[in-house]
Amino acid sequence: MSESETPPFRYTAALASEIEPRWQAHWAEHGTFHAPNPSGELADPAHPRAGAPKLHVQDMFPYPSGSGLHVGHPLGYIGTDSYTRYKRMAGFNVLHPMGFDAFGLPAEQYAVQTGTHPATTTAANVERYRQQLRRLGLAYDERRTFATTDPDYYRWTQWIFLQVFNSWFDDKIRKARPIAALIAEFEAGTRATPEQPWAAMSAVERRKLVDSYRLAYVSEAPVNWCPGLGTVLANEEVTPEGRSERGNYPVFQRSLKQWMMRITAYGDRLIEDLDTLDWPEPVKLMQRNWIGRSRGAHVDFPVDGDVIQVFTTRPDTLFGATYMVLAPEHELVSRVVPVSWPSGTKRAWAGGHGTPAEAVAAYRAQAAAKTDEERTDAKEKTGVFIGIFATNPVNGAKIPVFIADYVLAGYGTGAIMAVPGQDERDWQFAEVFELPIIRTVQAPDDYEGAYVGEGPAINSDWLNGMGVADAKAAMITWLEQHGHGRGATTYRLRDWLFSRQRYWGEPFPIVYDETGLPVALPESMLPVVLPDVDDFAPRTFDPDDADTEPETPLSRKRDWVEVELDLGDGPRKYTRETNTMPQWAGSCWYELRYLDPRNDKALVDPDNEAYWMGPQRDGDCGGVDLYVGGVEHAVLHLLYARFWHKVLYDLGHVSSFEPFRKLFNQGYIQAYAFRDDRGVIVPAEEVVERDGRYFYNDAVVTREYGKMGKSLKNVVTPDEMCEQYGADTFRVYEMAMGPLDVSRPWDTRAVVGSQRFLQRVWRLVIDEETGAVRVSDTPLDAPVRKHLHRIIAGVREDMDELRFNTAIAKLIELTNALTPLPAVSREAIEPLILMTAPFAPHLAEELWQKLGHTGSLTYTAFPEADPAQLVAESITYPVQLNGKVRGRIAVAPDTPEAEVREAALSEVAEALSGRTPKKVIVVPGRLVSVVV
Repeated sequence: MSESETPPFRYTAALASEIEPRWQAHWAEHGTFHAPNPSGELADPAHPRAGAPKLHVQDMFPYPSGSGLHVGHPLGYIGTDSYTRYKRMAGFNVLHPMGFDAFGLPAEQYAVQTGTHPATTTAANVERYRQQLRRLGLAYDERRTFATTDPDYYRWTQWIFLQVFNSWFDDKIRKARPIAALIAEFEAGTRATPEQPWAAMSAVERRKLVDSYRLAYVSEAPVNWCPGLGTVLANEEVTPEGRSERGNYPVFQRSLKQWMMRITAYGDRLIEDLDTLDWPEPVKLMQRNWIGRSRGAHVDFPVDGDVIQVFTTRPDTLFGATYMVLAPEHELVSRVVPVSWPSGTKRAWAGGHGTPAEAVAAYRAQAAAKTDEERTDAKEKTGVFIGIFATNPVNGAKIPVFIADYVLAGYGTGAIMAVPGQDERDWQFAEVFELPIIRTVQAPDDYEGAYVGEGPAINSDWLNGMGVADAKAAMITWLEQHGHGRGATTYRLRDWLFSRQRYWGEPFPIVYDETGLPVALPESMLPVVLPDVDDFAPRTFDPDDADTEPETPLSRKRDWVEVELDLGDGPRKYTRETNTMPQWAGSCWYELRYLDPRNDKALVDPDNEAYWMGPQRDGDCGGVDLYVGGVEHAVLHLLYARFWHKVLYDLGHVSSFEPFRKLFNQGYIQAYAFRDDRGVIVPAEEVVERDGRYFYNDAVVTREYGKMGKSLKNVVTPDEMCEQYGADTFRVYEMAMGPLDVSRPWDTRAVVGSQRFLQRVWRLVIDEETGAVRVSDTPLDAPVRKHLHRIIAGVREDMDELRFNTAIAKLIELTNALTPLPAVSREAIEPLILMTAPFAPHLAEELWQKLGHTGSLTYTAFPEADPAQLVAESITYPVQLNGKVRGRIAVAPDTPEAEVREAALSEVAEALSGRTPKKVIVVPGRLVSVVV
């Protein structure tokens, strides 16, 4: 046989293509990865893991796009699959499901472009993803899968919305309660109504009052209107540059009637409960910063018969407030601007304009042309005096009022008291406009610039000498006693904008009666099914025109919008809500539906929820045991999901107060892209390397590093890898590339290394020429046995800590150690196959069967190291003399301490030169320290 010929029984891509589908069919036919529930339809007392400790592992589910998966997408999926396969073998009842986040803009935009119904493209995309995931051998419980677009699923999304709508947040007990309890308090007079007694109110007045308390409410307020997408966006969906995250369209502030979720009521709990979570600290920090809790005081500054209210976290610095700044858009500006400048106005303050009104108009136009990021990051401070003075309430000083673009209308009250001595931006502004700078906290000697550190109060009357904390408290007390302000906590977080003027989303279970007020549909009318329409597009719009009016696709479906319903008081005419829910709605709670996906009587059976997600001990938050996904969801998805989960917890529907106990952010797979001399991207797969340079059609191209995607023509699909190498090789390569939480470059040429490893494992069992099993029953030699058990211990530790790359390195080490042996002992090869199974499950199943076992190895016990084999034959002790190592001794691990001491003294006897040690300290297993 020539060297170029492949042995007939070598493990190749062709052999893998025969083995892998066969085992995938076996797993599906036998329900191998079905996880038994404690109760209900999915309970199975005969299951091999029924009654075992549970483990709930979940991936952030994908949005199924038409382009399918590239090799970067399944990185986390293969990681969780390897982990859960290991944990099943280690004795756990593992729940590892997968679903599809299928509502949203991409499918709808494709429908607008092609005329294809989004349900059609979504179904095709979901099926493609399912086939791709199956081909990778991912061990999901397929009975629990769903798409958020399934009416049986979004029925319960609508049900959760009704729970939120029919609840209010009781500040006294810091939790949600049924709205009926609020009404009962109004009726009993135990809760005061703001303007008139409950009994004196009309039915409509009562409804409006109650609606103002609901956790889901309708509000006409400034929102982020994106004409380019034909919808409004939540704050979290707008970039700092003032554009949409999807599509990069301009976003404008518009006043529109929208559904809101009162997530701000949960601001404190969302921050405080982060301490109960096993999450990466950077993600916790992002959530804390996004919520942006600030403690301080609201302070009222009188101005020309009006009041400017500011929020400050440093009320102790009030004596240093020497001017005020309003956002250019602040509503007070137009109301208080005088006809002419007051005497003594500096020319620089007026901006060179004839009247205050002209100065304000010109500056507003200038500010409107900038993004929020440009305004807040500008190094050069600009602004104009608006012609009025405010009164500092603590000392009666008259201080000028400016507008400046570094203050934003949407942050805080849109107004600040400027204390240049304690704020760098205020200091810069004061220097430009020649305004007084008064320090109120003693800075270190020779300190220059604004001082924000600790120190005693100065120039502050009765606060002088106090530390910052005491001065804050004293000032808040003074403000409240004299009616000039009050202590307060504010948040950067804003209520969640929950309406979308789109078609492809969950319909609201809401109708409006003749009063125009919302009415919740009864649960018996759920789901409100999304109707078919012919036109999926919002009304024709100009993407750059803020005045474009939204018109939803559903509003044109008049036979669906206008309905006659009997909601308990006889048939009446109603109008349906024509907005739809945002894509985030379906992903806010999917972890719960996995637990009980066929239950048509409840969101989830309480026994199943308590088993899979309930707290394990006092103080435990409960939730999914391991949740894996990208860090890009740190704010949007994770914050929204936590909010909904807490409402469900408050109302008694779940036993856990957090949805995800442990979070792990996987890294990304990136890829090289190539450009020709025109700067045009060329197909990466057609580039060849010669002598350290890269060529496309024999022309030199330059290489760059970036995210894998169609735009860079560097996409590699898992389908290609499965065809060329097999799924197991692809899985092993992705897990061996580096730590799971670190991004790494894709290199197709390196995949062959993982293939060769699996070929060596195969060769240990199968003779490549004859196909015969070549394993012996001869016991291992003692050194090899010790090596085996050291590897087993290391692999188990690595698997528990998600260190898959180092686990694979250990398996390669063991394989290399076994390869030179004339015949491999079953004592070694069976543990090797079982340890390889989480990464290369098809290969492992095939070899396990060839070794004479029947059925799947899925529930075969994972190897455990024999503690006796892990004991070292000797321990080496460094011997220190007065802190310096002067020798080493090797002794048996069980050597008594007295003998270790005696051996150490003998080792350093020459260095002691007859001196008697003052101390001889033996640190067991580590060192001996001799002190003279």
